[in-house]
Amino acid sequence: QAQLVESGGGLVQAGGSLRLSCAASGIIFSKYTMAWYRQAPGKQRDMVATITSGGTTNYLDSAKGRFTISRDNAKNTVYLQMNSLKPMDTAVYYCAAHLYSTSYWGQGTQVTVSS
Repeated sequence: QAQLVESGGGLVQAGGSLRLSCAASGIIFSKYTMAWYRQAPGKQRDMVATITSGGTTNYLDSAKGRFTISRDNAKNTVYLQMNSLKPMDTAVYYCAAHLYSTSYWGQGTQVTVSS
């Protein structure tokens, strides 16, 4: 069955960088739009970045210029490079795969940015 496994989260100081990875299995990865979402305590889950099968990207306004989403179809992996991190970026980050009405989600990885 489909499985998405995130890694790369952790604790970082403001201004620092982290690179999240999401390894997918059980799906035809290249066909899926891949996405990163985040959810802070007590807040809704927000889309952070998406990348289509064709490589088109889209970002949350507050992530533009700081975050970069990319994919490696040969490795069935999507990445989120996060630079200039701010305390407001603290959240659980989730990877998701979307194709038409089907979606799969990872378990999430915690990102904590200290001031």
